[in-house]
Amino acid sequence: MNDALIQSLQITALGMGLVFGAILLLWLMMILLTRFTAEKESATETDSTAQADASDSPEPAPVSTSGFKAQAAALAVALALAEQELSSAHPLLEPPTAIVSAWQLGMRTSQRSEKGNFRRH
Repeated sequence: MNDALIQSLQITALGMGLVFGAILLLWLMMILLTRFTAEKESATETDSTAQADASDSPEPAPVSTSGFKAQAAALAVALALAEQELSSAHPLLEPPTAIVSAWQLGMRTSQRSEKGNFRRH
């Protein structure tokens, strides 16, 4: 019995070790993916924004790509709302409920046939 307990504890420790090892491996992969795929600002953009902030010139700041993404998202929402207003789709109404369900009708029919057969015997 002592050997079985030790073996079960070893299997448990191995399983838990594999689970935590997999979690750490996924964590490391996420860190590497975010480090290599993150958008990086070039040195020229940071220099031009620093110069624009330092001077009081009326020139507009450089437009970032996130502004274009926000405009595209707003346009998509506006188009979806307009299409929704034009669509003829409407929610379906629930059909009226029957007085007796199909299951109840089947059970009552089987009970009547059993009673009828019982009386005939």
